[in-house]
Amino acid sequence: MDIKKDILWRVYLVYFGMLIFGIAIVAKIVYIQINEKKALEQKAINQEIKVFDIEAARGNILAADGSLLATSVPIFEVRFDAANPAISNAVFNESVDSIARGLAQILNKSARTIKNDLVKARKNGNRYLLISRKTSYDQLKAIKKLPIFRNGRYQGGLIVLQKTKRALPFNEMAARTIGYVIEKENLYVGLEGAYSETLTGKNGKQVMRRINQGDWIPIHDENEVEPMDGLDIVTTLDIEIQDMTEKALLNTLIENKAFQGCAVVMEVKTGKIKANANLRYDSLDGRYKETYNYSIGESIEPGSTFKLASILAALEDKKVQLTDSLITGEGYTTYYNRGMQDVHKIGNGRVTVRDAFEHSSNVGISKIIYNAYKDEPEKFVERLYSFGLNKPLDLEIQGEGRPQIKHPSNKKTWYGTSLPWMSIGYELTITPLQTLTLYNAIANNGVMMKPYFVTDVMEGGLPKEHFDPVVLNKKLIADTTLKLAQSLLEGVIERGTGKSTFRNTPYKVAGKTGTAQIATGGKYNKTNYNGTFVGYFPADNPVYSCIVVVNNPSAGKYYGGSVAAPAFKEIADNLYATSISLNLPTDQSTDTIRVANANRPVYFADLATIFSDLKIPFTESQGAEPWVISTTESGSNSIYAVRFHNNTVPNVRGMKAKDAVFLLENMGIDITLSGRGVVRSQSINPGQPITSNMHIKLELSNL
Repeated sequence: MDIKKDILWRVYLVYFGMLIFGIAIVAKIVYIQINEKKALEQKAINQEIKVFDIEAARGNILAADGSLLATSVPIFEVRFDAANPAISNAVFNESVDSIARGLAQILNKSARTIKNDLVKARKNGNRYLLISRKTSYDQLKAIKKLPIFRNGRYQGGLIVLQKTKRALPFNEMAARTIGYVIEKENLYVGLEGAYSETLTGKNGKQVMRRINQGDWIPIHDENEVEPMDGLDIVTTLDIEIQDMTEKALLNTLIENKAFQGCAVVMEVKTGKIKANANLRYDSLDGRYKETYNYSIGESIEPGSTFKLASILAALEDKKVQLTDSLITGEGYTTYYNRGMQDVHKIGNGRVTVRDAFEHSSNVGISKIIYNAYKDEPEKFVERLYSFGLNKPLDLEIQGEGRPQIKHPSNKKTWYGTSLPWMSIGYELTITPLQTLTLYNAIANNGVMMKPYFVTDVMEGGLPKEHFDPVVLNKKLIADTTLKLAQSLLEGVIERGTGKSTFRNTPYKVAGKTGTAQIATGGKYNKTNYNGTFVGYFPADNPVYSCIVVVNNPSAGKYYGGSVAAPAFKEIADNLYATSISLNLPTDQSTDTIRVANANRPVYFADLATIFSDLKIPFTESQGAEPWVISTTESGSNSIYAVRFHNNTVPNVRGMKAKDAVFLLENMGIDITLSGRGVVRSQSINPGQPITSNMHIKLELSNL
């Protein structure tokens, strides 16, 4: 009996305890329902519902004519709600093979693998199966036509998330000037970086619900906000000029086996940069690429192109006249036991100031400046400062190299040899674009313009903000100094170091050659050079100024007149033929017009027929070669042979379309033509080995 009571007591105790525990649970449930319901519901919503940013499309970067230089291209992430209850098993099983085959063809994947993924996702209830992460718009259109998917988002389970990527329609053309932005690395390069706030739109908001671990699906919600796209910017760049500039630069870099180079074309009256080409050799694949904005970012010793600034200072300070004579002797002199020499002896060793400049005499220019300023070198440097050469141009594009022109007051950096060496472009550094800005000022009658790259900000195709040309200096030098400087730059071409390159051009050029040794480890050597040519054209009515710098050529030539001037001439010839000559007055007497030379290969039989019909006498030395060029020398027209190697791609730029086609087809190369006129560009660079089934695209332009 006692045992029974003991057992009952224990049972009642356990029952009572469970009753109390149950009552506590019910009480807690009631408490939660009354007091914590809203907080917990909100917490659940926060875990399952989230607001994501919808990326706004970045604004476009446009060329001067409205052509797209950079744009945001939509790409799509495509997913499939395989467990969508609106899709019956019968419909799924009937359509899965067709879907797999269609996706395989569109995405270039295995149909079997795609089918297995679809079936597995259906079986496992996957409501967010990844189909393709980077899908183009054309691919998306094709996907939307497939069975089931054609029923749309809710009935067909097709989930599409739009993103954007930056695209350059002209590939690497002006790529470094256009630039890019990598916010995570705080990199703001080129115009993309300079105008990032303008180009960046305002992101929208998209409400999404979690359906799997890490997977979210968009849902409709009143809090959705549509993104606002960024504004567009219109640049000063001209596609045609940029293209011909890059081609000319590439040709000279390849020919001279140079490390890198730049070529810039500026509109004289406004300072608009019409082309900015920068190419550097990539040893990994043996190609030249736009990887560094050399013209803007590299502050270099300019060499002989700086002699213009030196002569401007001496003329402006009335230290010399162009007719003054000096002795250069054998082309060698010393300053404080440090030797300076010319490339060769000039004349009989006694030259005028004009001769010294036009023939780029280091000895002559250094003597002029040293004798004029040796007792007050600070006046020479301060005159250079008055030209603005010690200040950056404050360009829109970041990363401009800072000019370094030291002052005699700094005893740590100023030496007895500093004055003569600075006069010929050493012991100081400026960027190629800063050099071009000075020469452009001479072309622009002494008005120094600020180079710039953007003219307008556009919103929805309508102007929102306009940028006018900026004058840096309304009167750089006196009119008398200006006229003398212009005559000196023209003299370089007519009598001096530029004569051989610009012989027989139908327009006048003014400019200066420059060759500078590159200091390595603080010392100069006779291996590394910068070859430069800078000037403007037509000299009697300047439209464009241009600079070409070829860095470290290694094919045997390194003087600016040999490596940079030919590229300048190619750019100038193309510009003259395609734009400048079209704006010349037409009242010139016809009997003063010279016979145009065929400076690009033409078929000998055609040229001979033309000369014969026009009764133009000529001498011929082409032998048995079918292709020739013609020149005019001392009033006589001469025809010379052009030989092409049968196993390498020829340079057909500038040739008439029919001649280029005839030549290439006879070499076994297929051709596609676009445009009309003469060949402006070719898709395969000259000198490449000809292979079987080779195909080349030729772009033509009217002259």
